Amino acid sequence: MIKVLFVCLGNICRSPMAEAVFRDLVKKEGLEDKIMVDSAGTGNWHVGKPPHEGTRKILDQYQISYEGLKARQVEKEDLFNFDYIIGMDTENIGNLRRLATFSKTGHIGRLMDYVKDRDLVDVPDPYFTGNFEEVYEMVQKGCKGLLETIKKEYNL
Repeated sequence: MIKVLFVCLGNICRSPMAEAVFRDLVKKEGLEDKIMVDSAGTGNWHVGKPPHEGTRKILDQYQISYEGLKARQVEKEDLFNFDYIIGMDTENIGNLRRLATFSKTGHIGRLMDYVKDRDLVDVPDPYFTGNFEEVYEMVQKGCKGLLETIKKEYNL
């Protein structure tokens, strides 16, 4: 089983959006038995809460399920249990690398690393910008690129 973890700051906007979008793509490809998806935040402010209202609205608009998603904080064990740990921005990546110290972990990378011809390297936090549509478009592109990468690497 290939395990993918999406990480943002509070796990209520970007990373649950990415989890839901990626899960939807995986399901449409019929790969649910090969790829497991989760999300977490580097902070603990929203633990146990559902995705942000803006995230739920945009996912509803595109008919993507977020059923059962609740915020949780990333744990050190996650870095060893997941094959891909995908941060939404440079700050998230820095926090993940500090948590990992010098131990061997799954691949830690940014979501936008999987988008060709990108203008930005970070997915902006809509909790502060309010622009959930822009974030959705970036997440959609990044998730598609990540899935293509995984399919190639694992011959799926």
